[in-house]
Amino acid sequence: MEKVYKAVVIGGGLAGSEAAYYLATHGVKTTLVDMKPVKFTPAHESENFGELVCSNSLKSNDIYANACGLLKEEMRRLGSMLMQAADATRVPAGAALAVDRDKFSAYVTEKLRSCENLTVRAEEITSLPEVDEDGDTYIVVATGPLTGDKLFDDIKQKTGGELHFFDASAPIVSAESIDLSQAFTGDRYGKGTGDYINCPMTKDEYYDFVDALLSAERANLHEFEKGEIFEGCMPVEVMASRGRDTLRFGTLKPVGLCYEDGTRPYAVLQLRKENEQGTAYNLVGFQTNLKFPEQKRVFSMIPALKNAEFLRYGVMHRNTFIHSPNVLTRQFAFKNNRKLFFAGQITGVEGYVESAASGLLAAIAIVDEIQGKEIRRFDDTTVCGALQTHISTPTKDFQPMNANFGILTPMPVRIRDKKERYKAMAVRALETIEKLCKD
Repeated sequence: MEKVYKAVVIGGGLAGSEAAYYLATHGVKTTLVDMKPVKFTPAHESENFGELVCSNSLKSNDIYANACGLLKEEMRRLGSMLMQAADATRVPAGAALAVDRDKFSAYVTEKLRSCENLTVRAEEITSLPEVDEDGDTYIVVATGPLTGDKLFDDIKQKTGGELHFFDASAPIVSAESIDLSQAFTGDRYGKGTGDYINCPMTKDEYYDFVDALLSAERANLHEFEKGEIFEGCMPVEVMASRGRDTLRFGTLKPVGLCYEDGTRPYAVLQLRKENEQGTAYNLVGFQTNLKFPEQKRVFSMIPALKNAEFLRYGVMHRNTFIHSPNVLTRQFAFKNNRKLFFAGQITGVEGYVESAASGLLAAIAIVDEIQGKEIRRFDDTTVCGALQTHISTPTKDFQPMNANFGILTPMPVRIRDKKERYKAMAVRALETIEKLCKD
């Protein structure tokens, strides 16, 4: 009798949702287990799957100039459901792909619940299921950066250690409370359709702001938060502590943003639409761990935000990942049991899109194996393959990785112009993906 294979996906975030949908729509009887609404993490509010918590932006959508934009296109061509959801619920954000987060998660949830080959179960999993390597069931663990304590302890024990870093989210303000007389609209270097609200500061205003930021009271850190801060989500107050001009050359850099007369502000905070209606705006790059009253006091020192109504304050939460090179294959399978897979930020990929991509890649590997095919190998000419290499290459100091051109195989002939080099790398990557789609 022919074996009928099944899959259980633990976690309904981006990686889990992507993996579950791909498996179910490719003939694998799939169960998606998520602890919501039985239990919520400190960062989640909605009962829906694919909930975005830190930001509503999936970063650049430029295929030829940005590695995350290229990764999104690779995923689209591989059949990503989450990219369908993002494209269907996008909000104006210049060259970036930003979404209405409520509509995005609603889209993902509807897709999953309406999938005939998929069963959804609300339950908190507190230990890794026993997996028979010769059995008919595959397990995908995609419990994210806020994996429950009991399950995390079990994963820690079975994977031989732990690593973690902080993840901080930015505040959101109401659109009507922004003083537009103290702001101007436009995208950096004029790219896009003028979707950002730019909040300029003079030299004195900037340094007064930095001084206030440095002296502001921060929220107390819990035991689980005592660790190193990941550079990609560093709180704005920590960046400011590295030097009074750090923000002016980073988050608040005015380069590419000018007044109508062509002059440039001393520093600029950009605001990005948080929803399709444009009623809420995100303070771009202002992840923070300041106490809520301090956020109101300090951020309101920016002239355009002097009367800002804060719809959500920034928060900091734990982000957990395993030492993947020691325990995972490049297909995200557990080395000690090839029917147990991990996906998402718990594997050491960093970012919404990267997390979703890992779920998609794990599911592709499972389906290929079930169908008796040679498991497709994504090489380092693709962003997908480069991320696989990152999580599976032995290293003592393993840290999370975003999509970037620096992790891709260089072009065989050096191209000095960066734009042309990135474009050539993108063309090569998509040619590789197209070939793998036909295999």
